[in-house]
Amino acid sequence: MTVEKPVVIKRVQAFAFRCPIKTPVVTSFGVMRDRPAVFLRVEDQDGCFGFGEVFANWPAAGAEHRVNLLYADLSDLVLGFVGQAPADLFHHLRQATRLRALQCGEFGPFRQVIAGLDIAMWDLFARRAGAPVRMLLNKGAVDRVPAYASGIHIAAAHQMIAQARREGHIHFKVKVGFDLEKDSAAVLDLTQSLSGEETLAADANQAWDLETALRFARKVQAAQLAWLEEPLPAYASHADWQTLAAAASMPLAAGENIAGLEDFKAVVEQGYLNVIQPDVIKWGGLSGCYDAAHVALKAGARYCPHFLGGGIGLAASAELLAAVGGGGLLEVDVNPNPLRQAFEVCKGLYDASWNCSDEPGLGIETLPKELAQYQTAQIDLHV
Repeated sequence: MTVEKPVVIKRVQAFAFRCPIKTPVVTSFGVMRDRPAVFLRVEDQDGCFGFGEVFANWPAAGAEHRVNLLYADLSDLVLGFVGQAPADLFHHLRQATRLRALQCGEFGPFRQVIAGLDIAMWDLFARRAGAPVRMLLNKGAVDRVPAYASGIHIAAAHQMIAQARREGHIHFKVKVGFDLEKDSAAVLDLTQSLSGEETLAADANQAWDLETALRFARKVQAAQLAWLEEPLPAYASHADWQTLAAAASMPLAAGENIAGLEDFKAVVEQGYLNVIQPDVIKWGGLSGCYDAAHVALKAGARYCPHFLGGGIGLAASAELLAAVGGGGLLEVDVNPNPLRQAFEVCKGLYDASWNCSDEPGLGIETLPKELAQYQTAQIDLHV
């Protein structure tokens, strides 16, 4: 998509937030003791704007670092940039930051800030066009996508699933990777409580080696999981993944820790992943993840966007899934998080589906005022 009048970036703002939580979010590799987020606002020469989000969950000190990275290491490449299409900035920054990221070994943080900027550019271009982002990506996009409840710790699964069920969910995903015997027994027990169209998936967050993953897969075979997510680290060999895929009765899923279209193509070509899960705020934004999703669909895999962050990234994930199609599910974290819940656009879950906004762009006009109390850093840059 191009425009007759180029977009010139005249202003970039970034905001870091940290929201206290009563119950930490526990994964197999670490604990989130607060909920962080980094939101971006990009403005053009005409005052039109777009919002984006940058991954900030890990490391624990990551949110403020990403804001500082944008200020000190990327702003000179962004301010004054002239773009004819939403993806132009993404492709420009991907090339222009390669040596900077290599010099400090921080490829992830650079990719994450670029992803947030890309989302903001799509929001801006869609706002200029007076259309939702999904319609800019694909004029045949749908207005509603199926969703599933995520972020459910296996030890609290019965209570959390019951609450998610009351909120309209019928698909659930639990976090495992803590204690093999207890986790597998709990998964089998949970499946006995499901009814009708309800499904259960499990996410190990890269906790296991091949032998442990094989043991877990055998123990929960009767559970008929919708998928087993990240049973191995993203750096595990293709051979290990192939061995697990051949032995497991359930589909395998991964993608949030894969970066780069070529890496997605390489994994998809191997055929051991049935569910591909790129994360729009970790790599690629909408530009890169749209292409990765189509690579997955073309190979017969299922595209289900990964997401566990704030309201802007969740809205972007929903718009992307609506544009890509293919029958995937939108990941909706059900842990309390004001950095997600404060956005009106994130209150569209009905009958296990997410209703996309009909407003231009992502449907977000401003950051909710109630988030100001959680702000820890801010930059405001002008040409």
